Amino acid sequence: MTSLQSPSSSFLHLALPSAILSLCFLSQWRISSPAIILSLKNHHRSHSYSSAPLFESNGSTCQLFTGTWVRDDSYPMYQYSDCPFIEPEFNCQLYGRPDSGYLRYRWKPQNCDLPRFNGREFLEKMKGKSVMFVGDSLGKDQWESLICLLVSSVPSASTQMTRGLPLSTFKILDYGLTVSFYKAPYLVDIDAVQGKKVLKLDDLTNNAAMWKAMDVLSFNTGHWWAHQGSEQGWDLIESGGTYYQDMDRLVAMERALRTWANWADSIADRSRTQLFFLAISPTHYNPSDWSAGPTAVTTKNCYGETAPISGMMYPGAYPQQMRVLDEVLRGMKSPPYLLDITLLSALRKDCHPSVYSGELSPDQRATPDRSADCSHWCVPGLPDTWNQLLYAAMFY
Repeated sequence: MTSLQSPSSSFLHLALPSAILSLCFLSQWRISSPAIILSLKNHHRSHSYSSAPLFESNGSTCQLFTGTWVRDDSYPMYQYSDCPFIEPEFNCQLYGRPDSGYLRYRWKPQNCDLPRFNGREFLEKMKGKSVMFVGDSLGKDQWESLICLLVSSVPSASTQMTRGLPLSTFKILDYGLTVSFYKAPYLVDIDAVQGKKVLKLDDLTNNAAMWKAMDVLSFNTGHWWAHQGSEQGWDLIESGGTYYQDMDRLVAMERALRTWANWADSIADRSRTQLFFLAISPTHYNPSDWSAGPTAVTTKNCYGETAPISGMMYPGAYPQQMRVLDEVLRGMKSPPYLLDITLLSALRKDCHPSVYSGELSPDQRATPDRSADCSHWCVPGLPDTWNQLLYAAMFY
């Protein structure tokens, strides 16, 4: 069985010129001229794919996903107590996280300032419309963050939450806005065949039926392709009419993504629906990825991390899943807008739930080396920035 092992090449190495690297990778990881604050009002949205979408102003470019984290005491944009919809797995402050400094950072792109999320503006512009996040629990993380950003801006608004599997739906009734999460970790369908769960790499008919008539669709996938044994969501894989007990997981992911890409190119109503894709969300289980030099590593994961990595570069490995996603998106006729949050999220080793999750027992909280969650993100926290980037891409 082939597992998803990280390659030896790092984020830093991707800045080096190479014939096999794309221009977007080069522009994404390169350190450019000092940042200057520019208005985003002259930005004109484009459907052409870029792994680093740019805002343009006065002949200069804002590299939206390259920059630094800066301390800003006007953050967070809401408190956990303002949002009763945060589930225990993401609600770090409620479940005992002792520090709050990690909430007081703002993402500062090169050559511009990211527009601050304005919940009332979002609601006015999206009145009567629908937003759906499709994918795994990272999409759920972002979904709950968006709900909190919106609810905290209109605290007296009437709302309705319906949780279920695979579909959960939140409505802000005063604005007729529906914000949903549809659980589909692989995007493609999983069907029952003779008592077995079959992952169908060539078919997403059942899932896609639930995505119809949405005004905004944001997709993600990645982490579940590495799950094995009892944690994987299938018993068999079907591809090209053949059943497999297993296959190279990156190959399987690519085939599934191409099935999704064909749907997006030929079936999705792009005259109505804005498509987004959330890049691979990094994990922080190995402190050697961010600890450099002779200093001894004293932690075993993200537990105890309270501040971002400074600067614009991350020394750890670039996710292999992201290379697969990049290749598939480049081959599309009408690709989605890629929210390329991989690097900016990699710098936030401090934003995971760690042991401050309502899903852990007291015994688990006492053993962070074995139990810390360094995959998901606290809410409020980093997913609020993902939604700030989504907001900027939608409206600026």
